[in-house]
Amino acid sequence: MPVVYAVDRLGTEHQLTAPDGATLMEQLRDLSDGVAAICGGNCACATCHVYVDREWLERLPAPGAGECALLADVASRRDTSRLSCQIPLDEHLSGLRVTIAPED
Repeated sequence: MPVVYAVDRLGTEHQLTAPDGATLMEQLRDLSDGVAAICGGNCACATCHVYVDREWLERLPAPGAGECALLADVASRRDTSRLSCQIPLDEHLSGLRVTIAPED
């Protein structure tokens, strides 16, 4: 099972264990200061916005057109921004580090 390290909006780092095939969003929405994930993972709202540590960006699947369109309208967007609902987890992503973006 992959392990993910996530820093919440209060600056606390959490170590999360996820089953293969789960999305990063599913793990982050259960944190007390996690992502809202209003659309439930349908890539329709950007409330699961995270910043991915640079060393992990190239290991992730490329963002699709829908994800890019949603992120284009996010005020807190950075070049490391991704929607956590679009990141499926498996063993090759074990150790992934992300920071939950501020709510816009």
